Amino acid sequence: MAEAIEAIPTPEWWAGSGPEYLCWQALLKLGLKPDIDFRYQSQLAGGRQDKGGRVIDFEIYNPPDIAINVQGVFYHYEKGAAVRQSDILTREYLATLGIRLIFVDEDDLIDDARAIVADALAGVDRSRFR
Repeated sequence: MAEAIEAIPTPEWWAGSGPEYLCWQALLKLGLKPDIDFRYQSQLAGGRQDKGGRVIDFEIYNPPDIAINVQGVFYHYEKGAAVRQSDILTREYLATLGIRLIFVDEDDLIDDARAIVADALAGVDRSRFR
């Protein structure tokens, strides 16, 4: 089992996870603007409400055809095959739309969010998921 990740402080208005907030901040620091260059919690094919629907953490408009999902160490790597299979299906579904899904690991975001997100925007996946 991985070491527990300490809680990441987030503002009251933030509804997502701490690592997702680090990714959000890194996108802003890299000059991207919400709802212009990227969208947080983008729902595809009905999102979580419809069978087969998907939610991606960050749909990137600029550069186009990139999406970023933050991978929590426990949930995405230690919880089991069903979660991993869902991640694979999401990646495959997005590929059919011409979108490359890049996974970023929460612990990498904590270490250097700006560099990890810059790599993701360039299409480089440094996650354990590869």
